[in-house]
Amino acid sequence: MKNIIKIFCLLVVNLATAQVAIGKASISTIPPANTTTNPSISLEFGDYGGALLGRGIILPWITADMDKAAAVPGTIIFDTVDKIVKYKNGAGAGNWFSLSKNETVPVIGDTTGVVVTTLQDSYTDNPNAKVSIGTPATPAVPGILVLEENNKAMILPKVASPHLNIVNPEPGTMAYDTVKKQLAIFNGKVWSFWKP
Repeated sequence: MKNIIKIFCLLVVNLATAQVAIGKASISTIPPANTTTNPSISLEFGDYGGALLGRGIILPWITADMDKAAAVPGTIIFDTVDKIVKYKNGAGAGNWFSLSKNETVPVIGDTTGVVVTTLQDSYTDNPNAKVSIGTPATPAVPGILVLEENNKAMILPKVASPHLNIVNPEPGTMAYDTVKKQLAIFNGKVWSFWKP
């Protein structure tokens, strides 16, 4: 019985301090010694080069039927109605900020995104389907992938020149461009780039 309690406690502690690496063996370490796992990382994607070059993360596609008002600040989506990648920048229903189709100067041609939703149209949205990393908040935060820790961040997939190396990206694809040191976002037609 004591062993079962010890194993249960160990599992609870591991879940409370969850760190997840996808596409790599482990979370990055703190330089220069590189012996301590970086405690500021909740979710980290691999550095994609060589045979794995051209991978990004694809954001959830939201349709007109889905409830965007329930989203919390920090939510990132691909809105299939206006074909724009957006993030929620406040508590109000109208506080969505465009991350694609973000022209501040006139451009030649239409840069409105393109998306075909036929693959997902026959499925019903399950509002209870989600992955939560870290200590769950009370009340529960809505979302498909929820990073629960307030002192950890997600590291996006790192791709050299994603606009050149991600072949056939899906609308809502995001990656960190390791050449230009900027965020790259694809809306189904054009890439948008954001520099800190």
